Amino acid sequence: MRADRLLEDIVNGKRMTDEEFVKLWQEADFFALGKAADARRQKIFGHNLATFIIDRNINYTNICSCRCKFCAFYRTREAKDAYVIDREALWAKIEEAIDLGATQLMIQGGLNEELDITFFTDMFKDIKARYNITLHSLSAPEISFIAKISGLSIKETLLRLKEAGLDSLPGGGAEILHDDVRREISPNKISTEEWLSIMKTAHEIGLASTATMMMGSIEKLEHQLYHLHQIRDLQDQTGGFRAFIVWTYQPGNNMLAGDKISSLYYLRFLALSRLYLDNFKHIQGSWVTQGKEIGQLSLLFGADDLGSIMIEENVVRAAGTFYKMKKEEMISLIRSAGRIPAQRDTSYNILQIF
Repeated sequence: MRADRLLEDIVNGKRMTDEEFVKLWQEADFFALGKAADARRQKIFGHNLATFIIDRNINYTNICSCRCKFCAFYRTREAKDAYVIDREALWAKIEEAIDLGATQLMIQGGLNEELDITFFTDMFKDIKARYNITLHSLSAPEISFIAKISGLSIKETLLRLKEAGLDSLPGGGAEILHDDVRREISPNKISTEEWLSIMKTAHEIGLASTATMMMGSIEKLEHQLYHLHQIRDLQDQTGGFRAFIVWTYQPGNNMLAGDKISSLYYLRFLALSRLYLDNFKHIQGSWVTQGKEIGQLSLLFGADDLGSIMIEENVVRAAGTFYKMKKEEMISLIRSAGRIPAQRDTSYNILQIF
């Protein structure tokens, strides 16, 4: 079947096979892919809103035993700039975020052997007692590590964290869900099967999550497609993923080095992700790693959301990439792409249309 006819069928609801993904990657016109992905988005939503959220990324520690080759953020316990956040610093960050309109906190950090589940349950309870804010926090590797050092099962760990105030899980720690790649770039991190199992357990106890991909390190297209296949399969089972977020590897200041992938590659992959992940409602464009202009273009290649204005972000910044945006700039960026700006919450409920 010709690529243009295949795209038409997929826009109209046909589920894309892995073989068709490869065919479209190789043969489809770049702009035709973008047009198809945008048509699919329009069929799902029936409107031209493009959403964003105001939140803050707070890293509770930079001490980490995982030492991923692509990471420029982690420190050893002996490092002069190693830290564990104290309550006064935490309150100050949260209050500044709320003053700026934040509705969500993404609290994540390194795998620190001195921080067992009590650290997290106490922190979450204290936050919820003081502030009305959503905790979209702790990646699957963190959940696995907390369970291990606390002598708990994954399910018990998640239940205790949920009871303490955890509302949902970010998709961090996925990188590429293919163990050949993981063994090379993050050999001490959880396996593909473990990441998927933790997400499945979270969904089963009522904790929704996002799914992410870090693309452009050492992997090939076949690994990226395998990743998409795994999360689509799990979404068929649980329906617990709220969104897919693909961001690009940043080669600065780490052991893995290498080069950035092109923006054309990113946009082509983003469009195909929208078409392949037919059971994901939300696809987020990554202006944080691609820059504001490509983030804007992502809205024409299947993305319906641009994520956060990023009051604070430290992990990508540590690799030498640093973009920030004010709320007014985000609104203008969306509007100039021909879309209607809207602020959302963690569950993608619309809070305000601009």
